Amino acid sequence: MAITAQMVKELREKTGAGMMDCKKALTETDGDMEKAIDLLREKGIAKAAKKADRIAAEGITYILTEGNNAVILEVNAETDFVAKNEQFLTLVKEIAAHLLAKKPQTVEEALEQKMENGATLNEHINSAIAKIGEKITLRRFAVLTKGAEDAFGAYQHLGGRISVLTVLEGTTDEAVAKDVAMHAAALNPKYVSREQVPTDEVEREKEVLKQQALNEGKPENIVEKMVIGRLNKFYEEICLLEQLFVKNPDEKVSQYVKSKNATIREFIRYEVGEGLEKRQENFAEEVMNQVKK
Repeated sequence: MAITAQMVKELREKTGAGMMDCKKALTETDGDMEKAIDLLREKGIAKAAKKADRIAAEGITYILTEGNNAVILEVNAETDFVAKNEQFLTLVKEIAAHLLAKKPQTVEEALEQKMENGATLNEHINSAIAKIGEKITLRRFAVLTKGAEDAFGAYQHLGGRISVLTVLEGTTDEAVAKDVAMHAAALNPKYVSREQVPTDEVEREKEVLKQQALNEGKPENIVEKMVIGRLNKFYEEICLLEQLFVKNPDEKVSQYVKSKNATIREFIRYEVGEGLEKRQENFAEEVMNQVKK
């Protein structure tokens, strides 16, 4: 297939590799972005192992806890200015209270549910849009429950740009649970433990690491041992329990929670706009268009 400049640009942004290397990788993989990323990693060209979508859309993440129930949500707006607007923040709190009270399963279900004022949540949001003047959307949410002997950990960073909600079993100490949430906000793990990592993701990483070692000229008989060692490093990057605890790098998160007689049941981490594309604005072009009118 034809390799476009946009495809090369996207691969450069995701890997940090040079333009010609990106174009060659895309050509060799027939334009498959994921395979091209793996190929650059195997050759040691890609600077970053992790592929993160650009953080783009504006808005806020928010957490509300009440007793043994908690909700974490993300509400998007078009501009950062509106995301700091008092009317917008009040709306987010109202949405959170609704979600916690009604406990819908999906965004679609939540939007059709009636609020205390008799309007549906969707109608309530549309009413706020009319006042604020920007498109506002409830993007995602999760309602979690815990036992009486467990603890929620709620942490919000940069005024809600990142929010993490954790559930720790075996302790009622919210400070411990919040420490774990703060760690997850900083290091962005994908899973609690290595047992949660999907098999296909592990196999894919093994193949990349194997090709890296072979391309480095390592003998076949020691490649497997190298893969095992590097795979442990992979787990340390993406698994919460395997990571070095941000408040005490001399111990892992698993050791920290164990010292508190606790276990991590789950965590949810939301970052504003992750995975969304931001509207690309060309202000010079916009001004010229206005002049021509």
